[in-house]
Amino acid sequence: MQNFLTPAQIVAELDKYIIGQHEAKRHVAIALRNRWRRLHAPADMQAEIVPNNILMIGATGVGKTEIARRLAHLADAPFVKVEASKFTEVGYVGRDVESMVRDLAEQSVNRVKARRQEAVKAQAAEVVEEIILDALIPPISQPAGAKSGVGFGSGGGDEMPSSDSELNERTRERFRQKIKNGELEDRKIEIQVAQGAPSIGLMGAPGLDENAMSGLQDMLGNMMPKKTRKRKVTVAEARKLLLDEEAAKLIDMDDVKDEAIRQCENAGIIFIDEIDKVASSGGKSGGSGPDVSRQGVQRDLLPIVEGSAVNTKYGIVNTDHILFIAAGAFHVSKPSDLIPELQGRFPIRVELQSLTKDDFFRILKDPKNALTKQYEALLKAEEVELTFDDAALERLAEIAFEVNGEVENIGARRLHTVMSRLLNDILYDVPDKIGPNAHIQITTALVDERLRDMVKNRDLSQYIL
Repeated sequence: MQNFLTPAQIVAELDKYIIGQHEAKRHVAIALRNRWRRLHAPADMQAEIVPNNILMIGATGVGKTEIARRLAHLADAPFVKVEASKFTEVGYVGRDVESMVRDLAEQSVNRVKARRQEAVKAQAAEVVEEIILDALIPPISQPAGAKSGVGFGSGGGDEMPSSDSELNERTRERFRQKIKNGELEDRKIEIQVAQGAPSIGLMGAPGLDENAMSGLQDMLGNMMPKKTRKRKVTVAEARKLLLDEEAAKLIDMDDVKDEAIRQCENAGIIFIDEIDKVASSGGKSGGSGPDVSRQGVQRDLLPIVEGSAVNTKYGIVNTDHILFIAAGAFHVSKPSDLIPELQGRFPIRVELQSLTKDDFFRILKDPKNALTKQYEALLKAEEVELTFDDAALERLAEIAFEVNGEVENIGARRLHTVMSRLLNDILYDVPDKIGPNAHIQITTALVDERLRDMVKNRDLSQYIL
């Protein structure tokens, strides 16, 4: 029964990549586990159990987006991030809110299709091998009307296959083995590859939405005859070009779409960032101006978050059980400035804490994808060993924390600025001046030397990302 991560295990996995924010991690872990619980609840109750959508409140760079993205990765679920500020209310120029559900459906289809193609890769590889073999050593075809087993050009009704046919088959077997062994990867061959479907341009008709236009374009594109063209490539390139093409032929796209819609509805996660940008800054609106437009976006979002049927080119998607995670800094506006109906659809409210100097140190040192580990991996590609003293990391954390306090607090993103400033000269000198097998130790003295100007200069605008 316990074939899915428990809330504690989910938090432990998030801890590998995200420092702090334990309260937010607990809430998203419970929300994720509840999805599994719903699917294993009595059938008559499954439709009644609604997801507890989450509103995350916190400054930029504290980990809101990363928590949502890692959560989707853990759940192996379709995930889409959108910015609420990109939407406009219905009737105005801009993206309509339903486009986020269409994007989720598109991503879900691509994920299922890729997984199905991976499952038939071995079968597709055999087909590709035959195509490559035919390009190298074309099989000898019998003339039209020749009887089976008769060697053409030799006469007689019951003769064995001609020596040419036998020689051709032996040659093909020998080359098939060479292909398997990778001995012919650089050999040039000529193959037929599919051309992309022609782009059909359509002018939007009044009342025809974006989804209908997209579906119409796809339908017209599929009606057009599929064209191929000849390309002269190496065997290795031919294998790459043909493998996905042949794998796509082996999967049932209708079945892919059905499974993708099910995953989208039951496991999809939509992360709505910058939701504070569509909150009315002054509470009640006077009836005109930008606040009306912001409230219009909120009212358009409401039915999607509440649960509605959205028409996509892959079919109807019901949003009742999609998990919505909204986030915003709420520096100017407050969560209470959102319309009450929308507030009610985000019952779990989590406030993320601002990052401390100690958090910065741990972010540089602990996560599996820490910036220090990324730079170590980059230089390892050049056979150069890069290491960091703990004292140097503490100094880097202190500088990043000070710059955030004096200029603008952009959270952990400031570490990218500091690390880039510290290592740019080294990255430039490798491999011209710093050759393979070199060892570079980052010490406190080196940090102070490279970042002296950044610390002294109070006008730090040139270092803002």
